[in-house]
Amino acid sequence: MMPKIMIILGSGSDIAIAEKSMDVLDKLEIPYSLKIASAHRTPDLVREIVKQGTDAGIEVFIGIAGLAAHLPGAIAAHTPRPVIGVPVDVKTGGIDALQSIVQMPYPSPISTVGIDRGDNAAILAAQFIGVHDEEVRQKVIALRKTYAQKVIDSNEEIVDKIDRPFLRNDFLRIKNLKIEEIKADENAEDCCKNKDAEVAIIVGRQTDVVTAKKVAVILSRLKISHDIKVVCPIRSTKKFTNYVKSMENAKVFIGISSNSSQVTGGIVGLTDRPVIGVPCTNENGDDYMLTTVSMPPGAPVATVGINNGNNAAVIAAEILSINNPNVVQLLDKLKDKKINL
Repeated sequence: MMPKIMIILGSGSDIAIAEKSMDVLDKLEIPYSLKIASAHRTPDLVREIVKQGTDAGIEVFIGIAGLAAHLPGAIAAHTPRPVIGVPVDVKTGGIDALQSIVQMPYPSPISTVGIDRGDNAAILAAQFIGVHDEEVRQKVIALRKTYAQKVIDSNEEIVDKIDRPFLRNDFLRIKNLKIEEIKADENAEDCCKNKDAEVAIIVGRQTDVVTAKKVAVILSRLKISHDIKVVCPIRSTKKFTNYVKSMENAKVFIGISSNSSQVTGGIVGLTDRPVIGVPCTNENGDDYMLTTVSMPPGAPVATVGINNGNNAAVIAAEILSINNPNVVQLLDKLKDKKINL
């Protein structure tokens, strides 16, 4: 069976991070390919394995690199397929690699995950493929349930074994707690304008709407249907949850937020679809890139550069283009600047 995902390492020293990706893909039973090629030392090799891999049917690329970490960008230069970047902690805690990967220019985005998070990169790649492959999607759903179950089981394995005089372990025992699944309230007022949209854009603050409009402009040019909602998961929890649940036909979610980036994390907890995160700057000039990208295992967010709504739209299009030649053609025109924006 031909591989659907190609993992490329910038150096053999990054193999431990790649093993995290491979462990997940083995569980999901998704065929993959593993290569080592340097953006700086073997650029011709990078070009050829990416171009020939794309022609052979690779659907998603994962680039793993540290230090200057130009590898994911070099991969993106030679393929219309989505590229996921994994920054590696070699120096400075991996912040150098993270900044290099996430802050890509338009229209050449990288879906960036947290530092050393090869596992989340694999889950994200599977989510991209699951947009058009229901079997893969169901495997991802099942895998993510194991991550959730691990958290629940930790109450028995860790908390319930702690013996302290004022700790009441018998109060609200987690194993006996009934958790009801939240469903969409279709009768709720002002829920969504286009529940059949392919992309759902959620904005946490009115001040971030300008970034959402950038997303909408690009998606419109690419003829991709979308819906926009301004709702905060903290101030309007019920409305936020109901909107995400109501957009069950959306194939991709884009979360746009500043001030702790709760939007993207809130979306991830409510859907199995891929989530793209756009960190924004607030009125004080603070940015929220780290709180967007540094997600825990099992809950990846494909993060783009600060305020870069344009690149978020391109990633959404790349995901949708995996099985849609028409979107590929429009993306090619966009990247060649043949679509006037």
